[in-house]
Amino acid sequence: MLYDWIKALHVISIIAWMAGMLYLPRLFVYHCETAPGSDSSERFKVMERRLMRAIMNPAMIASFVFGIALIALNPGWMSQGWLHAKILFVLGLAAVHGMMSRWRKDFEADRNTRPQRFFRIMNEVPTLLMIGIVIFVIVKPF
Repeated sequence: MLYDWIKALHVISIIAWMAGMLYLPRLFVYHCETAPGSDSSERFKVMERRLMRAIMNPAMIASFVFGIALIALNPGWMSQGWLHAKILFVLGLAAVHGMMSRWRKDFEADRNTRPQRFFRIMNEVPTLLMIGIVIFVIVKPF
């Protein structure tokens, strides 16, 4: 029964993390359209900061904690290739999270130099990583 609760909390935290990972780059796209220091720019700064600090960071931490707990309850998984691939993709997702955090700080300081197109492309990266993660966990191709 403990396993099912941990798995449910893991999935819930992943959903929250992915929601933020998909929404924040979209905010960056819109933020690029605003003049630094404008009311709109300041509003985007607040939205981006709250999304990162109140949703994305806690959800990422919870995803890792519950994921590690699931592995601790099933140590045999560590010998399976699909888990290694999943962990690699999750680390990629965490790296993208870190980059988004840095970009948010650039916007916060009115130092963004990246165009909208960059953020539109980066908006797709979490989706691609998520697709890989889901395939590894559900299909277990190796």
